Amino acid sequence: MKLLIDIGINLTNKQFHNEQEEIINRALDNGVEQMILTGTSLRGSRESAAMAADYPGILFSTAGIHPHDARSFHQENIPELRRLLRQEHVVSVGECGLDFDRDFSPRPAQEKCYRAQLELAAEVGKPLFLHERSAFRRFNEITDDYLSRLPKAVIHCFTGTLQEAKLYLDKGFYLGFTGAISDSNRFGHLEEVVRYVPLDRMMIETDAPFMLPKNLPRMQNRRNEPSFLPYVAGTVAAMKNISISGVAAETTETARKFFGIDVAD
Repeated sequence: MKLLIDIGINLTNKQFHNEQEEIINRALDNGVEQMILTGTSLRGSRESAAMAADYPGILFSTAGIHPHDARSFHQENIPELRRLLRQEHVVSVGECGLDFDRDFSPRPAQEKCYRAQLELAAEVGKPLFLHERSAFRRFNEITDDYLSRLPKAVIHCFTGTLQEAKLYLDKGFYLGFTGAISDSNRFGHLEEVVRYVPLDRMMIETDAPFMLPKNLPRMQNRRNEPSFLPYVAGTVAAMKNISISGVAAETTETARKFFGIDVAD
């Protein structure tokens, strides 16, 4: 099979504590040749950048503050995110956006934090890694205020409707798909979305340790990890009635162009 890029892994998550080397090696053994570590807080963004620096050409990272952490956001955080983003292996601003499903942070705090990171992305010119959950209308109202100045953007872990997908595509955004697409009980509607979205506007990710693919063989370990990305690629291939190699080649090329990543040595 062609080689894959996982555009979203929470490798600093406590579920992976002291296992990062094994996790990375298993991914490489399963054809996942490059991985992007998601920064979801200031501390997590620092840790992800440091970890990525230890695996040049294989690991990359994002720098941002997730809406769940927006309650602790201060404007003084922006200069530190800016410093992280000056590093070549820190390839994207985010994960940032709005989450009105869990509301772990007050909505006004989420909006302030999101706006600050949209401003930062417009300034530094690196693509956005976006999160939107149960906040479609407000998310788009805010995003549209900056749209003419924004670099490229991907809606990570997309689980929305076909109509929502079409609106994002019309804005020029990309969509990231996880193991959720194999969960026909919760996310059966995603099959028509995956069929509709062109491969050159689609990327795949595990969002590990979350979003475990439902088409995995039964196993005791229910924690997701990047070595399972081929199961996401396989689901896309089945839904589009094309080869897994075709999915791998297209989504990898799309991810490389989007994030400005070179082919691994």
